[in-house]
Amino acid sequence: MSRETVDTGTQEVLCCVENAVAVITLNRPKARNALSPALKDGLSNALVMLADDPRVGCLVLTGAGGAFCAGGDVKRMGQRTKSSPDSLDTYKAGLEKDQLQLSGALHRFPRPTIAALPGAAAGAGLALALACDMRIAAECSFVSTAYAKVGLSGDYGMSWLLPRLVGPAKAAELIFGAPRVSASECERIGLVNRVVPDEALLPETMALAQQFANGPKVALTFMKKNLAQGETLSLDQSMSLEADRMVRCMVTEDHREAAQAFVEKRPPKFKGR
Repeated sequence: MSRETVDTGTQEVLCCVENAVAVITLNRPKARNALSPALKDGLSNALVMLADDPRVGCLVLTGAGGAFCAGGDVKRMGQRTKSSPDSLDTYKAGLEKDQLQLSGALHRFPRPTIAALPGAAAGAGLALALACDMRIAAECSFVSTAYAKVGLSGDYGMSWLLPRLVGPAKAAELIFGAPRVSASECERIGLVNRVVPDEALLPETMALAQQFANGPKVALTFMKKNLAQGETLSLDQSMSLEADRMVRCMVTEDHREAAQAFVEKRPPKFKGR
């Protein structure tokens, strides 16, 4: 097994690549992995590096110390309540940049992404999980939009991501009321893909990630693009893009290998090209 550490520039974000699976761990356990400036920079750095890394076939995002991410640092938020209009404009520009570099980068990541939730995912932390393609939750985990409890309206793509998973009416209930939602309820409403025993979270997540990482990388990359663009395009436009990418997959080594493996009744051995 090959395992290589990736330097994110901070100990608040740990990263490694093992057998084509990249694992990013948010590492502020005493603060339930709340979004500090260093953590945001480290996560952004990791996403940029991994997106361009040909070794990576799947990305797993998780948190240390029994939490996924508690969202923004509420203690620091209180320091902005008397800010001048100029400083609010500056903060808005910074927030827009952070959103694009974190939620935006996760949503655009070229290969499959999985959020593994060992515990709480709240506010912007929940938005980061929603920006991934899939979510696997430990039985003890829970989520909350949380914004209403601190008098805020929401950020990091929450109002765009959540309705697409649970529908607009349920999203409104979760955003307006900010209830604590158990893992089992998250699975029932489609917010997470599956719930597993606490001790099985990382093994089961890594097994799924390994399955994707061992798959046909070109086809999986096109699948992600099809799904993302299908959110805004018409059916005819989506089918046109599907046709283009389908014929491009037909000339890959992976497709030829898969077809041969089907004839020979054996598992295919994909090479990512």
